[in-house]
Amino acid sequence: MSSLRNAIPRPAHKERSQPSSRKKFGLLEKHKDYVVRAKAFHQKEDTLRRLREKAANRNEDEFYFKMVRTKNVGGVHKPESEANKYTQEELMLMKTQDIGYVLQKVQSERKKIEKLTATLHSIDNRPSNNHVYYAEDREEAKELQSQHPRNEIPLTSDDIPAIIKRKTDRSYRELEARKNRLSQLEKIYMDMSMKKELQKKGRKRKLREDEIVCPTAKPVYKWRAERKR
Repeated sequence: MSSLRNAIPRPAHKERSQPSSRKKFGLLEKHKDYVVRAKAFHQKEDTLRRLREKAANRNEDEFYFKMVRTKNVGGVHKPESEANKYTQEELMLMKTQDIGYVLQKVQSERKKIEKLTATLHSIDNRPSNNHVYYAEDREEAKELQSQHPRNEIPLTSDDIPAIIKRKTDRSYRELEARKNRLSQLEKIYMDMSMKKELQKKGRKRKLREDEIVCPTAKPVYKWRAERKR
């Protein structure tokens, strides 16, 4: 009987749509929308219930350092500022380590550029295997020409295989990218070195534009001469 019951077509029960007179209120909530909204509502209820239980069962003598290292601003706990967390000596040490790392990268890039440049230079300036013979007269020149015929023709740029051309172009692009990276690293190194020197002791002042011998866009500082013991 169950198979016969399933064989009979049944009308599909569809949820009604929003009546035309209530379209101004937006879409009518369907059952699937209610399920999502009810699930979110019950999750919030469970969260609030757990928080109430924690607040009711908390230990009044409990202490941790965040209680004294944070402050309540508008009902939100914010940690204290850690701007002065390190001393001046510790900051100088960290800056020295950073400068050393940047300098190491600068030297590494320079070595790679030199190696790549030497490789490309040897490819471009390939020595020619032509031997030069000198003759005193035409007869001797004809004799030398008959003994050593010029069968070998040097390769031109059109005779180079395509795979070698692609590799050479890729190497030139890599060389250009490494040069740009080197210039950026050198700029960063100079800026970091200047900041480190400005943090050292000693009286210094920034030179005016009319006092700078070689005009530059970067600021120039002058330290007061001190007698070294």
